[in-house]
Amino acid sequence: MQFLRRAYERFATLIHELIKFGAVGAIAFVIDFGGTNLLRFGVGLGPLSSKVGATIVAATFAYAGNRFWTYRHRKQSGLRREYILFFILNGVGLLPPLLTIGFVTYSLGLHDALSYNIAQGVGVVIGTLFRFWSYKKWVFLAAPEPVESAGPAGGVEALVVSAAKVDPQKNGSPANGSLKNGSSANGSRKTGKKARAKARAAVTADVSAQPDPITAR
Repeated sequence: MQFLRRAYERFATLIHELIKFGAVGAIAFVIDFGGTNLLRFGVGLGPLSSKVGATIVAATFAYAGNRFWTYRHRKQSGLRREYILFFILNGVGLLPPLLTIGFVTYSLGLHDALSYNIAQGVGVVIGTLFRFWSYKKWVFLAAPEPVESAGPAGGVEALVVSAAKVDPQKNGSPANGSLKNGSSANGSRKTGKKARAKARAAVTADVSAQPDPITAR
């Protein structure tokens, strides 16, 4: 049941991240596509330089949206580190649309807006898949999981400590009696060490005497 619960939580977290990532990506897509067409056909820049300029603006928006909304629950390793890695990975994710645009424009010789945007769309889909995978792996790191409690060894040590913490009068060394007999503080420490050693030996013998649950089946 615990395994199924953890698997469901991870799946639900993945779905929520994917929805938020898609929402941020949709807005960044409008900025990217609209800016590219504005620079290409409105301002008159080259096909590749238009794509690069619009991608820088869209990537800046995407980083802010993903950092402070999509992956705000994840570990923050420093804005400078994340921002640099984000743009490096966006540079890698920019390669697919640049290749498709360059192929359609220079290899096929198609310079119309429809062919340009179809090539851009195919490249953006490939680049988006890479970005979603790479952001989670290198930029927005997972938060560290809580350390689980100690195992069986810790339980044995707890038994030893609890067994050693017995009433001094039951060990035959009451405080008043030791003072009357002239016992020193060092003698009481030695008595305490012997009591702890006996308790540890008793607990170890009791644990070793128990049958192995695997071989006992």
